Amino acid sequence: MPTQKHVSALKLTTQGPPYPPSEIMDKDGNFIVIGNVIQEDLTMKWTAAVVAVDSPVPEFGKLAPYKVVRQLSSDELATSEEVLHTVSLPLACNNYKLVFAPEQMPHAHSVVRPSLPLHEAYIPDYRPIDGRKITSPITLGQWCKAKGTMTIEVGDTYADFSFVFEGMIPHSLYTVMGLRRHEIRPQDTVRPGPLGIPNVFIADAEGKATYSARMPNPFPPGPQSNRIIDVIVLWISSQMSFGGAIGHHGLGGDVHAQLKSGPAPFEGLETRG
Repeated sequence: MPTQKHVSALKLTTQGPPYPPSEIMDKDGNFIVIGNVIQEDLTMKWTAAVVAVDSPVPEFGKLAPYKVVRQLSSDELATSEEVLHTVSLPLACNNYKLVFAPEQMPHAHSVVRPSLPLHEAYIPDYRPIDGRKITSPITLGQWCKAKGTMTIEVGDTYADFSFVFEGMIPHSLYTVMGLRRHEIRPQDTVRPGPLGIPNVFIADAEGKATYSARMPNPFPPGPQSNRIIDVIVLWISSQMSFGGAIGHHGLGGDVHAQLKSGPAPFEGLETRG
């Protein structure tokens, strides 16, 4: 069967699932959200806002309104000098109980770590003599320069994903995640995984990069199939690869969503095993 080609732009974000509200914190320990902000009527509005860390947290699969501290304008996003921070561990405002890397970090939920500026984030075995490449604060304005284009070529039993990025954090390690339907269902949830292995790329000095992966049967038909429904590009604050996992903690603890596709590019696509 001839391949079908689909091209789409990725969306800027700081958000993975609804909880934690963001994978980025500010210096005060609140969430900087670029993504779906849950309203009082439990609808979601794609916008930008600072959300309080003491926002109510429902059980996994349900929603509660975010406690919004203030809205963020597009001008502020583009020019803000706000220094970005990791999410504290155990993950604040979190209702996702699965372990992201069960072989590597089975005790992830017991790790305690404060929120740190991204440029000072925890890197295992790091020593100052080793030459950390990111030494200047990463600001909200810099984060918001990221852009990406995703191309999918769909065959009968596979799909080839390729990406072109610009405006990324220079000299940084990133990972790409393929979010599947069963990873967000309330019952029989499975852990999230990467879009290809190895699943990392490094942005160059100008913040440019490419990535590609062939995925076996990513779009099986049927309402109960475990198909890919989103692709998320995450900055790795620990600057390490995790094999078959996307992080040890995920959700802002050591990886931080910066771009995502949303479900729209995959609607109508089908593959078969």
